[in-house]
Amino acid sequence: MNWVIIGVLMGVAGTLAMDLWALLLHRLLGQPLPNWGNVGRWAAEVPKGRLFHSDIGEVPRVSGETAIGWAVHYGVGILYGILFLMIVGPQWLIGAPFVPLWIFALITIAAGWFLLLPGMGLGWAASRTDNPWRVRGMGLVAHTVFALGMWGAALVFTT
Repeated sequence: MNWVIIGVLMGVAGTLAMDLWALLLHRLLGQPLPNWGNVGRWAAEVPKGRLFHSDIGEVPRVSGETAIGWAVHYGVGILYGILFLMIVGPQWLIGAPFVPLWIFALITIAAGWFLLLPGMGLGWAASRTDNPWRVRGMGLVAHTVFALGMWGAALVFTT
């Protein structure tokens, strides 16, 4: 199978794993589900030249913002799947060791911490949230789950 297609499948599987993890935390612990509408609203504002907001909730709603948010979420996951294989090379698929993928997935949290969260008014690395260290820790766990989902797909589609 073409390595780009495998990268796409890895990205989808990793993102799906994150979503299932969020659903599990919601059902078992009552943790709120991610608000993909806010992500979509933020993404819709970027082409207008507005990257950072003091509070994305104060920005007028955008038609289809939840669908846009979901598309951005999965699009970024797919991009990361392809980007990872571009960085390590398709030969990584032979054996597919977990640690390089895990390190990559943890590094990708920087986009959320230093672009998305401040862009939505939540501060650098969630500094404007009620419990920044909890948000950061949960993000690192979610990105570990993302890596596990990507790794599982790599193993399934290369054997």
